Amino acid sequence: MDNIVEVDNLSVSFDVRGGLLLRKIGSVQAVNNVSFSIRRGEVLGVVGESGCGKSTLARLILRLIEPSSGKIRFNGNDILKLSKNELRKQRRHMQMVFQDPFSVMDPLYTVFRSLNEAFKINGIIHTPEERLSTINGLLEMVNLSPLHGHSYPHQLSGGQKQRADIARALALSPEFLVLDEPTAALDVSVQAQVIKLLDELKEKMNLTFLFISHDLSLVSYFCDRIIVMYLGNIMEILPADAVSKKPCHPYTKALTDNIFSTIPNKENSIPVLEGEVPTPFNLPPGCVFASRCNKVKSLCHEEAPLLRDVPEGGQVACHYPLFDISS
Repeated sequence: MDNIVEVDNLSVSFDVRGGLLLRKIGSVQAVNNVSFSIRRGEVLGVVGESGCGKSTLARLILRLIEPSSGKIRFNGNDILKLSKNELRKQRRHMQMVFQDPFSVMDPLYTVFRSLNEAFKINGIIHTPEERLSTINGLLEMVNLSPLHGHSYPHQLSGGQKQRADIARALALSPEFLVLDEPTAALDVSVQAQVIKLLDELKEKMNLTFLFISHDLSLVSYFCDRIIVMYLGNIMEILPADAVSKKPCHPYTKALTDNIFSTIPNKENSIPVLEGEVPTPFNLPPGCVFASRCNKVKSLCHEEAPLLRDVPEGGQVACHYPLFDISS
């Protein structure tokens, strides 16, 4: 299986300004030397606590944010070297579904007009008949009625807005979709419907997904592989079915221990991570998780661990993983 996306040593930092003259008072390393690939046709999940860099990573991959360093290849082409005109053509093949469906579409546009913008900007589908047929087909594809095309965003429910946003992302028949917590703002019952829809669309349109979420149980159900991030760094990359069985990083283990069991009469205990989260303005040397890790040793404070392969599949960035990977 070939790779549709390849990310090499991707980093970005943001200046923080303050005071009366808005002078630079520091910088935050939002994503730090991240490397991974996405196989064509797979669903790659990214999980981690709020502020770990998940959404920033998503925007970097689509070049909505310019990185400080690194490379991003889509279908073998380095998108960081593309001109604005070339990037616009490339974005027909890579789209994003955003977290908040309430702020995606122009409130003064009907759903039909919002969907039509994609064709208008890219100069395709010129006749009114073709536009009507195509947009109605998109709405039906995401289980909306063509009548919803006449509605304004405020007239739709949260689930309907998210479906319309998915239709917008699919308008130009992309190969790759970035899903930035697409169910976070929805009711639980609607979340299940949207996940089922995404799964059906993936098979029908041969799509590849990067799925961002804070819900590890959802990601382990929906994704093929999972990236675990902490303070802009990748802690572990592992198959989804190994999350609860064989996590190698102590942070991944801490996340899985906090997944609530739905077994009747089984009491849920919530282990608490001790220690303080380092300030992102001044990350300490060594492993960024060292201050909260119960396996920490002196080496962890001195040297940052690199991702290394795990025999069962995946990679881990830990000097003292929970399973012996040296054999």
